[in-house]
Amino acid sequence: MRVHKLTIAALAVAAGLSLTACQGDSDNADGQSTGSSNSSSSSNDGKDTAGKDTDGKSADGENTAVGGGGSDGASDGGSGSGKGSGKDSETAKCLTDHLEITAADGTVGGDQEETVVVGFKNAGAKDCLLTGYAGVDLKTNYGRVSAERTGQEADPVVLKSGEDVFFGVTYPKNDTGGSGVRVEGLVVTPPNETKSVTLDWPGKASLPVTEDGSGTPVRVGPIGSAGQGG
Repeated sequence: MRVHKLTIAALAVAAGLSLTACQGDSDNADGQSTGSSNSSSSSNDGKDTAGKDTDGKSADGENTAVGGGGSDGASDGGSGSGKGSGKDSETAKCLTDHLEITAADGTVGGDQEETVVVGFKNAGAKDCLLTGYAGVDLKTNYGRVSAERTGQEADPVVLKSGEDVFFGVTYPKNDTGGSGVRVEGLVVTPPNETKSVTLDWPGKASLPVTEDGSGTPVRVGPIGSAGQGG
């Protein structure tokens, strides 16, 4: 059987983000299932957990999860503010358990790449701080694909209770005519957190495959780099 190389940059399981909270399950950094949720439906990706972190569909059709999370996003301090106000020295970081995480297709006609927009809503009672990049992995039938950072400047965002902030995940179109690499889920880790949630993938069903492994990688923008609905 002939083996094809994938176009995306990294198909090996990401060591730092290898633990997944699948459809409402959540994994912490040491591999133990944890988390909490108020969602009404869940699936466990082959794990039998306490059923705390769940994710399902929101009323507007977006994939939604509360709780669960991990960390790939790194950020510096600083006193900048985004939504809301205050200094990061006075505001606690946003915890995964206090965020409602959604994902929706955000591709606009004519775009060269496909886009998924991920949203964080502060479901907690207090303002919280998000700084940098979220960790994003695509679960595929070949394994994990870790999104590369775009390198854009990541300003601190103070997220007030009940408010949302969004960022984009871009990926190449599969115009090869083949079945490509099947995408099975989206794993999201808020910045500076150690718990992840896994959402249903709202984008196109597959990524392209080429003979030489060339092609456009999956990329993630910083917090605040996308607007609501793309």
